[in-house]
Amino acid sequence: MKKENAYNEAVEDKKEAASREGDSSAEGASCANVADDEQKETDTMTDEAAGKDAAAASGEALAEEVAQWKDKYMRLQAEFDNYRKRTLKEKMDLVQTGGRDVLLAMLPVRDDIQRALGAMAKSDDVEALRSGVELISQKFTEALRQKGVTEIEVVGKKFDEEISEAVARFAAGEDRKGLVIDTVQTGYMLGDKVLRFAKVVVGE
Repeated sequence: MKKENAYNEAVEDKKEAASREGDSSAEGASCANVADDEQKETDTMTDEAAGKDAAAASGEALAEEVAQWKDKYMRLQAEFDNYRKRTLKEKMDLVQTGGRDVLLAMLPVRDDIQRALGAMAKSDDVEALRSGVELISQKFTEALRQKGVTEIEVVGKKFDEEISEAVARFAAGEDRKGLVIDTVQTGYMLGDKVLRFAKVVVGE
């Protein structure tokens, strides 16, 4: 009987010891879980802070890049505006200078015409006067040629509406049909462009 009681007490002691060890293990596990949760929360807060810092840095870099492009755009716009004004001024100067050069080239011809008129009032020599007028005409033609102006030669050639304007038609026979018979008004070219169309009579 005493042995049986002793055995039962030993079993109870073991159960109590096991129970205490279980409680201790559960408490340790609970503490570990709390520690893990705290660490995860700390890591999450750190990641959020790092993300905010990265976003702020990215925003600053983007703002700086935008400012640089805006500055380049403003400079380019200013340069283009200056170029446009300069080009416009150069064109105006070119037109004025070109007209001035032509007028200067015509002045000597007018001087010759004035002298010819004075000579006609004092002389009755028709041949001399005719020679003088021919020289003036040649000088005027040469002045025009130096400025790139040339006569359009069309008589005897096939009618070309790109350089001529037909003002009349004349029955000239089959061999001269479609050809320019006569020039009513001389046409002129300025370089490779028509300055004035020739007015002509076309055969039919």
